[in-house]
Amino acid sequence: MSLADIEPVSRESTAGIIARQLRDAIMTGTLPPGTQLGETELAARFQVSRGPLREAMQRLVSEGLLRSERHRGLFVIDLEPGDVFDIYSARWAIERAAAFRIMRGDRETAAAALDETVAAMSAAADEDDPTALSAADLRFHEALINASGSKRLVRMASTLLIETRMCLAALQGTYQRVEERVSEHNRIIEAIRDDDLETLLSLLEAHMEDAVQRLAPGTSLHS
Repeated sequence: MSLADIEPVSRESTAGIIARQLRDAIMTGTLPPGTQLGETELAARFQVSRGPLREAMQRLVSEGLLRSERHRGLFVIDLEPGDVFDIYSARWAIERAAAFRIMRGDRETAAAALDETVAAMSAAADEDDPTALSAADLRFHEALINASGSKRLVRMASTLLIETRMCLAALQGTYQRVEERVSEHNRIIEAIRDDDLETLLSLLEAHMEDAVQRLAPGTSLHS
């Protein structure tokens, strides 16, 4: 068989669809940390056999979103303080690298893309919709990394951003004023427009550090 004989796949596999839906449920908190996934119940809910369901769940195990316990089954991961530190320190490394590339490229296009996500954050805040606010917050950081133009940074960030969405659900209750979140992101955009790399890096680091301290008091990116 040669490469010329390979036919294009026209649609997502059943296992891929199941994995995507489970991933979204974990990301949004529909399946909260610690939840056990029962094969019988999920197979009935998805109306599929156990084969594609097991394949989908193994994908999430490999992504680090599910953990396997011997003789007990599969569970949504719990985010302990060490996990929070690990997620945000890795994100800091990726977003720092993205920042360098953005500042060497088309800064205005990047800033405009980020403006759209902050507008969505403001709208969600006005409507008192914390779920939409967290979704827009996540899109901001996706847009920031996408603006780097690096496929590898985007790929490295994909699972981290899902875990971040899990963190954002917990973060929602730690802000006294929603405007804090919107203001933080607007300052990042201003630094990009002002061609101020030092301020941009400082703001991104402070953003990650603030999240770590809110989610895991006593933990710091600098410790």
